[in-house]
Amino acid sequence: MNIRLLLPTLLLCLPLAACGNADSNKTPPATGKPVVDADSIGKKVQDATDKARTEIAQGNINISDGQDNKAEITPQGDLLINGTAVTIDAQQRALLLDYRKQVEALAGAGMDIGVAGANLGVKAAGEALRGVFSGDTQGIEERVNAEAAKIEASAKQLCGLLPTMMAKQQALAAALPAFKPYATMDQSDIDDCHS
Repeated sequence: MNIRLLLPTLLLCLPLAACGNADSNKTPPATGKPVVDADSIGKKVQDATDKARTEIAQGNINISDGQDNKAEITPQGDLLINGTAVTIDAQQRALLLDYRKQVEALAGAGMDIGVAGANLGVKAAGEALRGVFSGDTQGIEERVNAEAAKIEASAKQLCGLLPTMMAKQQALAAALPAFKPYATMDQSDIDDCHS
């Protein structure tokens, strides 16, 4: 996985993956109107995030240098560049594992935000449908906006993880020259996250 694309990809794909096979055309006998199957969508989102967390924890983490070169950090803390293992010492392995742990934390936080966003989408759709059928649309926007504000606060906390990640990336690049071309994070990435 490319670290720069990880968060936006997760945030955009999780709700879509969750909804892809949801049977949203169930028709209840009483109304004959389609309903949003929130339980099914929620389960699909949870299944998708559980699978992604397992893949991140057990698989290699891919890092691109922006060219055609690819580095990978294995779960054991090995560094592979274009599929070839780089010779490392114990200190470098510890730095690789520490950096990998930070990437996993960032990905996990991103997935949590993605799940919250998917749940908010389902909740907003349900609220809107209930409002249309009951004729009571008062307060829907306020309730949805209040939930959205909580998600925004979580996203800001995620941005707070980036300075530590950049510091770990820079320390790793300083200790392991082969990693330096892959240490592409800079202050503008942090600034972009906050904007």
